[in-house]
This record gives sequence, structure tokens and C-alpha cells, in this order.
Amino acid sequence: QVQLVESGGGLVQAGGSLRLSCAASGRTLSNYAMGWFRQAPGKEREFVAAISWSGRSTPYADSVKGRFTVSRDNAKNTVYLQMNNLKPEDTAVYYCAARTGPSYSTVINGYVYWGQGTQVTVSS
Repeated sequence: QVQLVESGGGLVQAGGSLRLSCAASGRTLSNYAMGWFRQAPGKEREFVAAISWSGRSTPYADSVKGRFTVSRDNAKNTVYLQMNNLKPEDTAVYYCAARTGPSYSTVINGYVYWGQGTQVTVSS
């Protein structure tokens, strides 16, 4: 079993940047494809980005394409989400998730392990 802990959230003005980290323990992260999801108040949890265990495949939601970048450092057992040009509509709790195997998923049910989330608030 793998445990995931997100960090790096906070309050930022529109146009600013944040980098989220997802640190894994219990298992080596290189055995897992990873995903980032977010949930805004009163809304369903939605897919943001994912990365295959090789790092070669990185799909993004249309709403964040060109602004967010997902990456991983398997040596550090950590996955990152670099968020640039943030908008108020990016305000949400951001979660990282892990699934066994090389291929990513873009749906919530595709992931078994979840972190506790980190709050991102973007002011206008």
C-alpha cells in the first residue's frame, strides 16, 4: 500500500503560480501511474492531469492545458503539479492519486490510493 501526502497549496493572486508536491511512502512510486484531481466547493471532483510511470504520457484537462505541468521524480518518490497563470476558477482542493501499473487514467475510479488534499485559493 502506498501513502500519499500533498503539499504546496496556498493563497495566490490571479496570474500567480504554485507548485504542488505529492510525496509517496510505503512503496516506490515508480510502480505507479499518478493523477491529479481537484474539487471545488459544491462541485464534483474532476480530473486535472496525469502521468504514466515512465513520465512520457501526460494528459491534461482542457481547462488547464498550457498552464499546468505534471512531472515526477521517481528517485525522490514525488510527483509535482506546476500551476502557472492561475485563475479564480482554479480554486479547489487538489488531490493526488496513484494506480498500480504503467498507464494513467483520467477517471476517479481508475485510482486506488488518494492523498488528503491541499487547498489552492486564487483571488481575483
